[in-house]
Amino acid sequence: MANSWCSSRADTGGYRLEFSCMTGPPMNTKTDFGQSDHGQATGQVQRLLRVEALSVFAASTALFFLLGGELWIFALLFFAPDLSLVGYVAGRKVGAVLYNAVHSYILHAALGVAGVLTGNAMLWQVALIFVAHAAFDRSLGFGLKYAAGFRHTHLGSIGRPGRDEARDAVRNAGKRDHRLDPQQ
Repeated sequence: MANSWCSSRADTGGYRLEFSCMTGPPMNTKTDFGQSDHGQATGQVQRLLRVEALSVFAASTALFFLLGGELWIFALLFFAPDLSLVGYVAGRKVGAVLYNAVHSYILHAALGVAGVLTGNAMLWQVALIFVAHAAFDRSLGFGLKYAAGFRHTHLGSIGRPGRDEARDAVRNAGKRDHRLDPQQ
């Protein structure tokens, strides 16, 4: 039960005693983007988010072609959002911010609305392609990134642990984790 943690609280003035245990990493309460590396979805919620992303992928792809989009444009631009990975050359935080900006639905929705309002078909086509790409990535488990590193996403960790994580695991082996001890 290495991924379990417990907390307890008592009211000295009253008779209230609270004790709870959770599985998975402790919930992230940090507000600084650069310090966050927890908070990923697990279990049924993770599966639901991935299936939901697959449905967004299917819907955006179908809409693109139903509205007259060309296959060559779709094929040419589908993996273009992954060019944002070059941001990781400047560091984990810059890489995560750039990746998340390009893989979030927010900019794509705005681009699509702008394309519809202005009558510019290329704008809404690019928006649908980029939505399809982001949804495709999420359906495979590649979620939005935390600044802790590329493999830390809102959908859980991806890939194998890196050298730093393996070294930290060896270094911390055998140390008592206060989160597992209700006495502390």
